[in-house]
Formats: sequence, structure tokens, C-alpha cells
Amino acid sequence: MNSLTRRIFGAACAAGLAAPALAQAPAWPSRAVRLISPFAPGGPQDVPARFMVDFLTPRLGQPVVYESRAGAGGATGMQFVAQANDGHTFLVTSNAIATLPAMRRDLGFDPFADLPPVTLIAESPLVVAVRANGPATLAEYLDRARSNPGRVSWGTSGLGSATHLAGALLMQKAGVELLHVPYRGATVALNALLAGDTDSIIGDISIVLEHVRAGTLRALAVSTEAPSPLLPGVPTVASLVPGYAVPFWIAIFASRHNAPEANERLMREIAPLRAPDGDLHRRMAERGALLLLNGPEPLAARMRIEVAQWRQVVATAGIQPE
Repeated sequence: MNSLTRRIFGAACAAGLAAPALAQAPAWPSRAVRLISPFAPGGPQDVPARFMVDFLTPRLGQPVVYESRAGAGGATGMQFVAQANDGHTFLVTSNAIATLPAMRRDLGFDPFADLPPVTLIAESPLVVAVRANGPATLAEYLDRARSNPGRVSWGTSGLGSATHLAGALLMQKAGVELLHVPYRGATVALNALLAGDTDSIIGDISIVLEHVRAGTLRALAVSTEAPSPLLPGVPTVASLVPGYAVPFWIAIFASRHNAPEANERLMREIAPLRAPDGDLHRRMAERGALLLLNGPEPLAARMRIEVAQWRQVVATAGIQPE
């Protein structure tokens, strides 16, 4: 082998050795990380999401930004995340993501294929609440609805939302007809009730609790199997309507364009927040929520069960998907 051949061979070997290093993707994150809410500001997902912004920014070494992209009962923001191709976008949503497939023929995305699960954040009860001068008990509320079919209204965070279908299930199991009034977010629905525009609300405990304590709202029942320690004396819906159980939950999903390593990194970084003596655990408990952060598998299992359940509820109710 002459000197020229040796030089060519050596250069080729060096290039071959360098190629894997050059081909490695840059460390994640390489830019700002976005947490997208598909609902108007002021909803129950805001508390853990804003906490995570402050917690994650120094750990990831990049800004973490929380944005609201509301519309179409949450579908607008969910579709935005499903289509985001920057590798740094995540969805922070309620279980509306499990109800919308039953309500819309074409979401513009597939919640199973386009939004990989990252983790459940927390779960809490929904509360059936009225103004202070409304019915004194759930039995009285349902009796009023039976006597006035379609005239007792309840506000929700949007068409196809978890609170919408929670009410649809209540109607089916209790044998009543309520008037659904959808709003663009939980806070808007709450304000409508306080203003007297609706008769009741089925909303997450976190948005009604301070008003119940202040005496401007009355909690009639909670949607979970067990009563809430934050609402002593308030019964479960199931105590009057057997078989009724609808926990409200918040979760993180990724865009399908994110690398699996990015989703795993995010989960690793927020895992320490599970500590029972931690600030987030305390904040969620104060709002009646159980902090979970248990990874993608429980969230994937819950999605499979609930999407099927809500499709059945919609079919039974005769609701025509849009």
C-alpha cells in the first residue's frame, strides 16, 4: 500500500468512526417546551400545569411555556398538539379527551395514534352544585327535573366535555331530562351559574369549592364512589343513583411527533413530584384531588375503557355526533 492509498484509507476510516457521533440527535430539549391546555384559562388543569412550568424549567435547561388553545370543547387544542412537529409539545387536558371521540365524527386527530400517553396527573370528584337558594338536596334537584322535563339547566365546560357526558349519564341513570348549556371552559360555566344564567353545574371540585365554603353555592353530591373529605356531609350521587361513578381526571399526552425519549425524559423529571410531603401533593389535596403521576400505562388503560364507555352513553342518549 503506497502512501497515497494509506492516506485515503485512513481518511475513510476516520470518517466512518466520526459518522455515528455526527448522526446523534441533539440533546432534548433543544428549545422551549410547550404545555398546551385545550381549554380557557382558569380551569382545574391550570394549577398542576403552572406548577410544572416552574418545576421543570431549571431541570430541563430550557423555558417551559403553558398556553391555552381553547375551542370546540377541547378539540382545537388537542388537534394542535397532535399536529405539532417540533418534538417539544405536550397536551395537558381533562378526561374530555376520552369523551370527544363519542361526540365528533371527525376530530381531526386520533387520540390513540396521535397523542401518546405520558401520565395521569390527578383525579378528583365532580360536584353537582346549585346556587345557595337552589334545591337543598340532590333528591329535591332530581324531583324538580322530573316535574319540569328539559327546563332545569346545567352548565358545563363544553359540548363533549367530561362534565357534559357526566350529566348525560346522570340523566340516564336517574331517569330525568335536564337542559344542557355548554360554555367555553369550566370557569365560564361557573360564572354563568353565579350570575343566574343556569340552574346548576356539574364541575370539578376545585372550581366550586371556595364558593361552597363562602355560601354562594350549595354542593348537592359528588361524582366519585366515596365522599370527599373537603365536603363533609355531601353525599355521593351513587347514594341516590346506584352505579353512578365519574371521576374527573387530568393528564399529560405527547404529540406523536415527539421522540419517545422526550416523553420519557419529561416523565422522569416530574416523577419526584409524587412525594407525599411535596408542594404539588399538598396543593392538589387542598383542591380535593389525588395526585397520581403513575406513568403511561394506567393512562392508556383508562383511555381504552372510558372511550368505549362514553360512546355507549352517547348512543343510549341518542346524541348525534357532530
